[in-house]
Amino acid sequence: MANPSMCSPKFPAGRARKAVPAAAAATLAAAAMALAGVPFAAADPGPGGPAAPAARAHSGLTRQVENLDRAPVAVLTDKGVSLGWRMLGLDQDSVGFQVIRDGILITPEPIRDTTTYLDPAGTADSRYVIKTVGNGNGQDKLSAEFSPLAQNYLPIKLDKPADGVSRDGKPYSYSANDSSVADLDGDGAYEIIQLWNPSNAQDNSKSGYTGNVYVDAYRMDGTKLWRIDLGRNIRAGAHYTQMLAYDFDGDGKAEVAFKTADGTTDAAGTVIGDAAADYRTSAGYVLSGPEFLTVFNGASGTIMDTVPYDPPRGAVSAWGDNYGNRVDRFLAGVAYLDGEHPSMMFSRGYYTRTVLVTYDLVDGKLVKRWKFDSDVAGAEYKGQGNHNLSVADVDQDGKDEFVFGSMTIDDDGTPLYNTRLGHGDAVHTGDLDPSRPGLETFAVHESMSQSGNRGATFRDAATGEVLWSIPAVKDTGRGATGDIDPRFPGSESWAVGGDAAWNSPAGFLMSAKGERISDKIPAANFMAWWDGDLLREIVDHDFDAVAGYGVPTISKWNWETESSDRLLTATGARTNNYTKGNPSLQADLLGDWREELVFPSVDSTELRIYTSTSPTQVRLRTLMHDPMYRTGVARETVGYNQPPHPSFFIGEGMQAPAMPAVFYAGKAK
Repeated sequence: MANPSMCSPKFPAGRARKAVPAAAAATLAAAAMALAGVPFAAADPGPGGPAAPAARAHSGLTRQVENLDRAPVAVLTDKGVSLGWRMLGLDQDSVGFQVIRDGILITPEPIRDTTTYLDPAGTADSRYVIKTVGNGNGQDKLSAEFSPLAQNYLPIKLDKPADGVSRDGKPYSYSANDSSVADLDGDGAYEIIQLWNPSNAQDNSKSGYTGNVYVDAYRMDGTKLWRIDLGRNIRAGAHYTQMLAYDFDGDGKAEVAFKTADGTTDAAGTVIGDAAADYRTSAGYVLSGPEFLTVFNGASGTIMDTVPYDPPRGAVSAWGDNYGNRVDRFLAGVAYLDGEHPSMMFSRGYYTRTVLVTYDLVDGKLVKRWKFDSDVAGAEYKGQGNHNLSVADVDQDGKDEFVFGSMTIDDDGTPLYNTRLGHGDAVHTGDLDPSRPGLETFAVHESMSQSGNRGATFRDAATGEVLWSIPAVKDTGRGATGDIDPRFPGSESWAVGGDAAWNSPAGFLMSAKGERISDKIPAANFMAWWDGDLLREIVDHDFDAVAGYGVPTISKWNWETESSDRLLTATGARTNNYTKGNPSLQADLLGDWREELVFPSVDSTELRIYTSTSPTQVRLRTLMHDPMYRTGVARETVGYNQPPHPSFFIGEGMQAPAMPAVFYAGKAK
């Protein structure tokens, strides 16, 4: 584990812990000082390999990000009140913070080594303000006043839609599914964009009528801003509605965009197309009728612009089957294609034909930027997409690419490379091996004939070169990557379900260099920075097959016992998407740089934003001002949910990241 003097790793009482090598402890201490703005000398790399290279220089382009507030949070604990707040992207390295309780300054000496504070004398009735000091240029300000939460989550009241009856007479009810966040009204605080799924939501491969899909917006205090009804001609399921929430026109207020159809109704009651149209087949599919892409005003939920969805479905059989499964496989993402301003991408297809179309929002109108079509680019680009995607500047030219599964599309819409490894469920891109220049991609594969019986591959994200792989004899359904073991430099990766020749049907845990660490794996899908150190924790659930969902959990991977030590059981909350056990959202939403986990309550009457109260001496700027992490949050719930990754390595032995090259939306560059 990391240096115990700097964080609070949790182990069952009485268990001995293997000591971390001195070099590892030294690099953690050095990183913590650097993150607080304190210069440090490079640590001795020791036997684990060379120290990570310095933070990569940016290209001179400056990216638009949200003009966020400090998002202060306080939680009442048995040791007092735990407080946290944001360090922003353009804060000076020397910035300090002071805590004011009930009008009295309780930290005369500014806090510069963390963005957390434990107030032992705090009570449930205390009122706090965070003061910024030493930030220069008139940026020393007071936060809004805030008070402690009674529990370790912020509850947001939800307006659950009424139950319904499907076209074939079967009743259904609603549950809160995926969420996103954006500053919809320009006040510096995030709003929640919430997707509601009916209980009869279906995978594309299954027939059946579904209830209408709804999208709501809420302030953090539970104030409902609006509701959009997608109508009967948008089917409910993981692959149909991919919503993007981002400030696409740079005015400081975010917009929301997704696919619509005849009968979609905005928050003011305006209907798109023919309100009476019903294109559902007897099997519940929607295989005819017009399709649209609509961008909505984020503050009001009203239509800004609607254009025909490109590409049109055309002949259903042209996408790989004749009954409506593969024609309706959609993905979406946000990318800085010019290196400075966000563009949106909406796609269709990934099993066979694949089309990506990008747009800019100019003067309230959707303006097409470019279109990639595998029918035009060549047959080798068919069938290379995953159920999710990554967005990253993989070639380090300052502009983003779409890591679209096994192929990567450049910022101008031309192919950057194609590994031809075929379709898979999960793909992760980040600085996974900091000893190498640039970024890496870890992906799992389902097509054994295309992948050459490789269930997962770890590749250079810029070139597609496969650096190492995990063998498999059948489809490998899930995989993830994160630094969970300090004994091995970089990110550890794991894959599940390939029944590989290594004789471990459970899966494999690998080092960033392709060393086989264990035949046991932490969990399948998600991980988050939660406790106090630089390692990422495991997000999973205790699944109840009868109920069809699980109780969310967060655990620490114990490399000695090759098992997980529980840190949190979110009793009263539920996970999404059946056995996948996804949160509604994972992002750096409140307090310091660590991530929050968002889950609905079991009855979907509230959304719960869980936040850590563990102390930490690691100080980082908010991850939401790292554009790669922020666009990762924007695409996190697209298709099969996957966690976001920053542009720099966070983990044991990390180097201090440079101040991001960003400017705040609504402000001059």
